[in-house]
Amino acid sequence: MAAASASLPQACCYSGGGRGITIRDQGGCSSRNRLNLTIPTPRPSPSSRPFTRFGATRPKPKPSPCLIPSVSSRSRWSSDGGIHGLASCRKKRNTWKGYTSMSDEVLTQATLSQQYKCFSCLSRHPKRRTGINRFTSQVFPDKSSFRLSRQTLDSVFAKQVHVPHAAMGPDEPHAASTTALGGVLEEQSLDSLDPEIERIALERFLRSKLPIHPKLYRGQLGNGLRYLILPNKVPPNRFEAHMELHVGSIDEEDDEQGIAHMIEHVAFLGSKKREKLLGTGARSNAYTDFHHTVFHIHSPTCAKDSDGDLLPSVLDTLNEIAFHPKFLASRVEKERRAILSELQMMNTIEYRVDCQLLQHLHSENKLSKRFPIGLEEQIKKWDADKIRKFHERWYFPANATLYIVGDIDNISKTIQQIEAVFGQTGMENEAVAAPTSSAFGGLGSFLLPKLGVGLAGNLSHDRPVVSAEQSKILKKERHAVRPPVKHNWSFPGNNEYVKPPEIFHHELLQNFSINMFCKIPVSKVQTYGDLRNVLMKRIFLSALQFRINTRYKSSNPPFTSIELDHSDSGREGCTVTTLTVNAEPKNWQSAIKVAVQEVRRLKEFGVTKGELSRYLDALLKDSEQLAAMIDNMSSVDNLDFIMESDALGHTVMDQRQGHESLVAVAGIVTLEEVNSIGAKVLEFISDFGKPSAPFPAAIVACVPKTVHVDGLGETEFGITPGEITTAITAGLEEPIEPEPEIEVPKELISSSQLQELRLQRRPSFIPIGPGVNVTKIHDKETGITQRRLSNGIPINYKVSRNEAKGGVMRLIVGGGRAAEMPDSRGAVVLGVRTLSEAGRVGNFSREQVELFCVNHLINCSLESTEEFICMDFRFTLRDNGMRAAFQLLHMVLEHSVWLEDAFDRARQLYLSYYRSIPKSLELSTAHKLKLAMLNGDERFIEPTPQLLENLTLESVRDAVMNQFVGDNIEVSIVGDFSEEDIESCILDYLGTVRATRDYEITHEFNQLVSRPFHSDLLFQQVFLKDTDERACAYIAGLAPNRWGGTTDGEDLFDSLQTISADYDEQPVYEESPAEMKDAQNNLQGRFRSHPLFFAITMGLLAEIINSRLFTTVRDSLGLTYDVSFELNLFDRLKLGWYVISVTSTPGKVYKAVDACKNVLRGLHGDKIAPRELDRAKRTLLMRHEAETKSNAYWLGLLAHLQAASVPRKDISCIKDLTLLYEAATIADIYLAYEQLKIDESSLYSCIGIAGAQAGEEISATIEEEETIEGLHGVIGTGRGLSTMTRPTT
Repeated sequence: MAAASASLPQACCYSGGGRGITIRDQGGCSSRNRLNLTIPTPRPSPSSRPFTRFGATRPKPKPSPCLIPSVSSRSRWSSDGGIHGLASCRKKRNTWKGYTSMSDEVLTQATLSQQYKCFSCLSRHPKRRTGINRFTSQVFPDKSSFRLSRQTLDSVFAKQVHVPHAAMGPDEPHAASTTALGGVLEEQSLDSLDPEIERIALERFLRSKLPIHPKLYRGQLGNGLRYLILPNKVPPNRFEAHMELHVGSIDEEDDEQGIAHMIEHVAFLGSKKREKLLGTGARSNAYTDFHHTVFHIHSPTCAKDSDGDLLPSVLDTLNEIAFHPKFLASRVEKERRAILSELQMMNTIEYRVDCQLLQHLHSENKLSKRFPIGLEEQIKKWDADKIRKFHERWYFPANATLYIVGDIDNISKTIQQIEAVFGQTGMENEAVAAPTSSAFGGLGSFLLPKLGVGLAGNLSHDRPVVSAEQSKILKKERHAVRPPVKHNWSFPGNNEYVKPPEIFHHELLQNFSINMFCKIPVSKVQTYGDLRNVLMKRIFLSALQFRINTRYKSSNPPFTSIELDHSDSGREGCTVTTLTVNAEPKNWQSAIKVAVQEVRRLKEFGVTKGELSRYLDALLKDSEQLAAMIDNMSSVDNLDFIMESDALGHTVMDQRQGHESLVAVAGIVTLEEVNSIGAKVLEFISDFGKPSAPFPAAIVACVPKTVHVDGLGETEFGITPGEITTAITAGLEEPIEPEPEIEVPKELISSSQLQELRLQRRPSFIPIGPGVNVTKIHDKETGITQRRLSNGIPINYKVSRNEAKGGVMRLIVGGGRAAEMPDSRGAVVLGVRTLSEAGRVGNFSREQVELFCVNHLINCSLESTEEFICMDFRFTLRDNGMRAAFQLLHMVLEHSVWLEDAFDRARQLYLSYYRSIPKSLELSTAHKLKLAMLNGDERFIEPTPQLLENLTLESVRDAVMNQFVGDNIEVSIVGDFSEEDIESCILDYLGTVRATRDYEITHEFNQLVSRPFHSDLLFQQVFLKDTDERACAYIAGLAPNRWGGTTDGEDLFDSLQTISADYDEQPVYEESPAEMKDAQNNLQGRFRSHPLFFAITMGLLAEIINSRLFTTVRDSLGLTYDVSFELNLFDRLKLGWYVISVTSTPGKVYKAVDACKNVLRGLHGDKIAPRELDRAKRTLLMRHEAETKSNAYWLGLLAHLQAASVPRKDISCIKDLTLLYEAATIADIYLAYEQLKIDESSLYSCIGIAGAQAGEEISATIEEEETIEGLHGVIGTGRGLSTMTRPTT
């Protein structure tokens, strides 16, 4: 989500999956955010998440099926977006997933996009940002002119004839029309047009309607329930069913604040029918926000071992949850406790900043005081009757929409199933609202477009609605507009609404941030003219973002990040433009001046011809790529897009229609119009203070109460509204000059240079390994090919058609932070960040490299972890995109540029992060526990100021580049390429990397030294002074690594067969024939000797423990809202660890910790049941099956296939994965369980408590620990500013 997108607060509770219901912590950015028009600046990220474990996948930027295709945004070699482990492919903000890294969000204080993440406690998919960024690029030939010509018009009108339109009537739901749009000049030759006729033809074209999604079927039942059905084959044999109730926190009265969220909890978790679905492999969840409540189920189409259709059961479950919940007093009390715990969990400083921003942005209406989580004092009072009355008022079929998207073949049958389940709901004792001219009745023009393409409009395209007799009876009505609020728009002349800058001071804030908001009505995208306007805004704002990124990041800038976002919000009912500036407090005035100056420069001089050509081509290329992936778009992505588009009133098109429509309008985009329409977006900043300018809806600065000053320590910090206004005005008065054009290289390595390299290096393929005479190994079952280059670099690649014309590549270098020497701790992580900050290769400037990537649709990221350095590329195969990506990789390996100013910036980012640790309850608590458990090993913690001071540019460069040794590097590629093309690129650009066999690098390094037993370190506490009370806790212990290695130096496989397990006598299938039992025993024997035995069993164990934690600690005892068990298993280091994270209240947190320990240690007394194991298997197998459609997931599977440092990884670890899960028995799970360190002398815990009466300040505890030998440093924990909900899927 973008900085201005003000992702609306979303309250949600849980994530139901195959393991039962597992509480997820909130904070993720929801997929129902604003539809962004631009990408914000990538925030600095000093380092990265832990690197891939086997089977892990780096979450790829998911292609959004959006109306205007997005161009993803990453920093130049950004360190963000790490790769999760086998058993935890979740986007959760986990203080134990980023030990050697800091996320960009942590380092840049509370930008709007980050802050709003904490409102959403269900974030299934992060919002796709749109715009242009460093190392994200598109390719298209340069165009010298964008003037409208007869040829342009001719192509435009010719294109119209081929754009399909949906005919969504009941008889032919899939029929498509090829009628020309508006019948424009159907037969007349454009060559005969005079300018006036040409102008009229253009205007008529721009007024014509966009095409409608040809497969989207819409209908309405007699009781008013609307439904949408979209067949979609990804993932296969599964579907999404979402029930959207058009009621949210905005509908609550003054004494009902939080009641919609309460109903969501009670209805969802109180459903018996939902519980029955858990054994089918279905997953479920729910969330509440301002304008709606959504219950959703992700389900197989058929039950396991049965041909039965699961859709009726899923629909019946949603019917019970939405319209027939049982408000039992016991369930109400359980959820009351859970929500009160959730409220405290959410109440981080980031959440409080979010609330401040929204309160000032929407101060004139209820959005400023109707946050979905509600008010504590009211939540404590409601009884079941109060809750039931709210439900009766709003939860009726005519106020709901059902969405079904997935692998559905028979539309008519699906409609019959919907009618059978929901047809009589609400008809017995309730009447429905009369329909209006909109098929959505009184919901009106905002939530639903008055088109045949929306949930409203031309009924000839929709299934028949309510009968005339039914429509005469009126009982319940909806709001005509959603959300039902009135905004003060930022229009010129509305000066009575002008507000002075607001300032939010807080002691827990670390850095300065300011947000300038502009608020206008949503412009519905329904015609080609609307689409062209959006495209022109996108081009204009992308240019601004790129200028800021490149011009100022090439030297030490006064800001940490500057983001300009323009996006729509269905939840807020408005379009918001936001300028967000983040900076160190000492630089706040200069940062504001720079941001305002750049906005004014763009407004005054506009984009250049080169920028227009570059970004228009980039958007078209990205759109073309998205259209090619039309058959690979996931059901949930399509569904999310449809829901948001309908809420905004936008026309819903499929990806191919979107691209064709974009191409149609791109040819009539002019430089003058781009600059004109873009300038209007920026006037609230560029003309700030002028009577004719739009006024800012709000200006909100968030600042710390104290700041660190070298030599003085913490000193008070304060600013005034007048100083903010003065800084803005000063930026407007700075002299400005037009933007110079930049020469963009078409290639980084010329043909002649490549030819010379080939003659010098003579690249070739050599035998794969010792004793292997073949130079190529191809596995037909997986499609994986293994090669090795003459310079020692091993190569793995797979030809995949999963993502049309797209590819991904990963370079892995063994070593990472574990290879740091005692006298240079922190050198690797700081060196990787330095290389990322520099962004230069060879003789090419940073700007040239980034624009090269823009032109070739390349996205590149660089990160370091405890064990590896990793570089990831995403590229298109169009216009030599793959060859361009290989050229960039070659230049990084051969001609990296190390700059002193980049080193200084990287070091400053780590210093800033270190100083933020004492202000975060979660980070400080994890810090203390991590130091105790890992014996203060500095390779697992962020570098301290003292360590950073001792490092030099030369030392960090050597620490990084010395790891780039031929056979210590592994490259994997997956994509829609041919074998000939990929091997040509491999030889040309990887084969010509110079061999470095003269430098010896060991695959062994110092392992973790266990701490001698100290009972006082097993249980610790952290106290944080805060105005509000909160509590969290971590319980952790050591585990083996993925391949059975332990900190004691033991190889568990050596002793595995002799380890006793109480369950070995239990047969797998008690009623199986003798020969089947023998087969099962043989399979089990092979499983226990398989390299992945511990990875598989540990993953299953984690699922089982998670389910038990929820059932006991959250549901039965009511001690927490969120509890989770996570495993981190290393590949090279001979250790892993587990951690239980729990949030609670200060009064309950100690009991919660004891309850978590009892669950963890209770598996022997309360034996694992077969159904628990079966459910865990289905969860992981379904996840694996779904992810195999992703190229990025295959990169994770290929990782370490030829790595000498991970000798047990082989092709069987990929081929046998499904069989291994199926083979696992309860006895196997207990064999894994026995390897977790859970005894009294090995189980570490730390409780963090924040509040006005909290004990000692944690800054004192950190200073104390730094004086203890072996305990200096802080722990870099987490990827975001707030804990994040792990996705349902």
